[in-house]
Amino acid sequence: MTSFLDPVIAVVSAHPWLAYLTLFLAALLEAIPLAGALVPGSTIILALSALVPGGELKLWGVLAAAIAGALLGDGTAFWAGHRSQREILNAWPMSKYPGVMTQSETFFHRWGTLAVLFARFVPAIRAFVPVTAGALGMPPMLFFGVNIPAVLAWALAHVLPGVLAVSALHEYAGLPHHQHIGKHLWILAVFATAIITFGIWALRRRQARTGLRPGAGPT
Repeated sequence: MTSFLDPVIAVVSAHPWLAYLTLFLAALLEAIPLAGALVPGSTIILALSALVPGGELKLWGVLAAAIAGALLGDGTAFWAGHRSQREILNAWPMSKYPGVMTQSETFFHRWGTLAVLFARFVPAIRAFVPVTAGALGMPPMLFFGVNIPAVLAWALAHVLPGVLAVSALHEYAGLPHHQHIGKHLWILAVFATAIITFGIWALRRRQARTGLRPGAGPT
């Protein structure tokens, strides 16, 4: 993996626009069935986020590219499932992964609405839950109401570790780095925690109000 990333990082370091495009495509492809199993999107995002402390890339640009790609990928997969319903679950490329599709459907039935949030952080089924949610009849407003906060939290969770680690390394080695990054990171870390906490609380409250169990899911 390192041999693959080294030339990528070398090229995008000199061309920021290419780095943002790479981040966007990595997040997009990782959210699409089949492509998500082949593209190491999370690794690419983590590696490129390490260029932020040195000033090669902007923190907000990295986050925006990752968020936009993930939202487009998840949204496309969901709408494909929503339009085709269950028959898409047995079509190519999903038919190539019957075990993963079964796992995705089981995960969705177990956690219901929360599956859309949790799946963002489970690489094995991340690319399959949105299409499954659409195919099983989850309302679009409900899906995007959960998916958007989930993507925001996912992007922060993937970008912040790389930025924090390299910022600490720069500090330790006395290398130049952006002094305002630390302040921004704390704000973003609190924001990410708040998104996840509020999302889980709101969904749990909705399930309690409607009498749904976590695994009931939509019908």
